[in-house]
Amino acid sequence: MPLKAKCKECGADIEIPDDALPGEIVSCPDCGLEYEIVSISAGKVELKLAEDIGEDWGE
Repeated sequence: MPLKAKCKECGADIEIPDDALPGEIVSCPDCGLEYEIVSISAGKVELKLAEDIGEDWGE
């Protein structure tokens, strides 16, 4: 059974796949906000907002 977390922006349920690992990115199905999985333990998932990495263009 997949774990679930709540989106901090819109409150929607975010399903976390059973094989998800810390460091992976998941997104809210309603608003599209992206989160990074910080930890998964004892049936609880800790998420943080994923960093928005802009283009470097070699500069």
